[in-house]
Order: sequence, then C-alpha cells, then structure tokens
Amino acid sequence: MKKYILNRLISMIIVLFIVATLTFFLAKAIPGGPFTKEKKLPDAVLKNLEKKYNLDAPLWKQYTDYMLDLLKGDLGPSFRYDALTVNDIIKKGFPVSALLGFISILLAIIIGIPAGVISSLKQNSWRDNIVMFFSILGISIPNFILATLLMYIFGLKLGILPIAGWGNFSNLILPSITLAAYPTAFIARMTRSSMLEVLSQDYIKTARSKGLSEYVVIFKHGLKNAILPVVTYLGPLIAAVFTGSFVVERLFFIPGLGRYYVTSIYDRDYTVILGTTIFYAAFLVFANFIVDIVYAFLDPRITYTSKG
Repeated sequence: MKKYILNRLISMIIVLFIVATLTFFLAKAIPGGPFTKEKKLPDAVLKNLEKKYNLDAPLWKQYTDYMLDLLKGDLGPSFRYDALTVNDIIKKGFPVSALLGFISILLAIIIGIPAGVISSLKQNSWRDNIVMFFSILGISIPNFILATLLMYIFGLKLGILPIAGWGNFSNLILPSITLAAYPTAFIARMTRSSMLEVLSQDYIKTARSKGLSEYVVIFKHGLKNAILPVVTYLGPLIAAVFTGSFVVERLFFIPGLGRYYVTSIYDRDYTVILGTTIFYAAFLVFANFIVDIVYAFLDPRITYTSKG
C-alpha cells in the first residue's frame, strides 16, 4: 500500500505538470490579449502594461518564470482584477463553492442511494416507477431550466425563499437543490443497476440460505459491493461541484469560484485561466486518489501491490 501511494503521488505530480504546461500554451494561443478587449490603448501604455506583467518576454521565458512561481505556490496576479492575485481569487471563491458543493453532494448521497436501493428491492413496482421517473427528470432537465422553475415557484409565486444572493442559510436551499438534481438522479439509477446485479450473485443467495436477516443481506453483503460504482462517480463529481458551477452560481448570484472559469477566458486573463484550471486538476486527481484508497476498505478483494 505504501509503495502504491508513493507511485500515485508521483503520477499526480506528473499529471499536474502536464496540465499546467498544456494550459499555459493553449491559453497563450487564444487570439488577442488581456489588454485588447477595451478601447485601444496608446502604444506606450500597452508596452508598460506588458512589461509589468512580463508579457513582453519570449514565450519560453514566460513559461519558465510561471512554472518557477508555481513551485512556490504563487499563481500570479490577475490581469482583470487589479487588486487581486489568483491566490486571492481562489481563497475568496473556493469556500463559497465548496460549501454549496458539500451540501449538494450530501443531498445526492442521502437521497440517491436509498432511492436506488428501494427501487432495486421493489423492481417493477410503483416505487420503482416513481424513482425511475424522477431520475429521468433529474438527468434530462438542464440545471438552468430547473433553477428558473425553482426561482419562479418558491421565490416569486410562494415567496418563501430568496431567488438570489448569499449570506443566509435560506440562500443555500435553491442552488443546492439545483446542483444536486443531476447527481442525485444519476446515483439513484447507478445504485439501482448495481444492486440488481449484486442481488443476483450466488453469495447473496448463500447468505439468505444461511438464515441471515434481510437487513444484513442487503446492507452488509449487498450494498457494500454495489456502492463501488457510486464511489467511483463521487471522485470527479466532488471535484466538479466543490470548485464551482458557473451556471448555478451565475443564476443565483453566488460569489463562488465557478464564474471565474468562464470570465477569465473572455477577458484573456491568462493567470486566472491557468490558476483555476490547475486548482481544479489538483482537486480532481486528489479526489480520485482518495476514491482508490476507499476502494480497498470497501472491498477486501481489491489490493494494491507493486504489480497491481
């Protein structure tokens, strides 16, 4: 296990290096620059700005300087927000996105897994049909449509929840439901499918023939193995929702990290493009690493050796 963890850590560093390198050169390949969107600046002003931000240096020099700063944990200044560095933007926006993402993941797990288990145990019954109906709705309806419906019903018509803003618990409810809808539906369908497959296995029949209670058979022997595909899905899901959703945060006016992903591309804000991308990639590879470790605890048949 120790050797496996060490190898994974090394591979994570290599992946992040490749991501940083590719993102740097792809960002630089975008037509225009961070100071060409507004009205045309005088040549002298433009040259001074490029010199200030090291944009007048050869591309290889810019890349080398950026990677050296990255090793120190410095993601550079933002070209769009004069008073902020990329580190400041992440420190400011990530806690907001992480809180919203945590609640959404919690909702998806608490609702999705039990719904999938019930659906598998009551296959082709009215319970199964209800779960599958809402699962299809959750997967099919885009989150911006769902957000609009929730704001209209609970904000405008009933007037019981705020439709936008941040700062109170009530501001979390509608965006959390919106963000949790798709993963809840997906987890429910995945759990149902996996449970149906597990319940048909011989060891489940053996457990029942030994006189074990249905509770022990379902939750100790069945769900523990059926949950593995859901755990796999949770890795990239956690990275995606914890680092911000542009659509949800924009619709509900949430000051999270997601809005910076898209606006940085429009603004040609190279350092923000790089910083947010690297941050997301680091979160993703770390989440997948944790998922792999959790696998070994959930299923003793899975072992990590120097060869596997």
